[in-house]
Amino acid sequence: MDVFTAISQRCSVRAYKATDVEEDKLKKILEAARLSPSASNRQDWKFIVVRNKETRNKLAKAAFGQSFIGEAPVVIVACGTDSKAMLACGQPMHTVDVSIACAYMILQAYELGLGTCWIGAFKEDETKKILNVPEHVRVVAMTPLGYPNQPPSQKSRKSLDQIICFEKYEI
Repeated sequence: MDVFTAISQRCSVRAYKATDVEEDKLKKILEAARLSPSASNRQDWKFIVVRNKETRNKLAKAAFGQSFIGEAPVVIVACGTDSKAMLACGQPMHTVDVSIACAYMILQAYELGLGTCWIGAFKEDETKKILNVPEHVRVVAMTPLGYPNQPPSQKSRKSLDQIICFEKYEI
């Protein structure tokens, strides 16, 4: 599968089979995050792999009761370890870098036949408490990971002419 195929066909999965994720596939997904670009190659991140069912269910509760998170055999919680660093453009470095790493993991997972769902709706303080994340570290995102137990949904996207401008911003 080429990258564009993965990008165009991947969709968010909100129902998972109870089937375990093979260790070699999980390592390849985590390796995709490790190899992703980061500002000044700082790699200021940690990825917490959660397999324990009780902990996954606690994370689902912290994510405003999104129960499908606990159904997946794995949840990956992505953290930025330097929450004070800023990019020259004014954006927080950890948010950008960890988001890129998550995107790489999600595409790699799809290529391996696994489903994911980017989760940004969660109570960070509760998530940090559940996983013993230090105060100075930021939880940026999490994703359940497992074999889909639903047919892929069609995703609607705006056309290129609705989102692209040339030479300057246009309304």
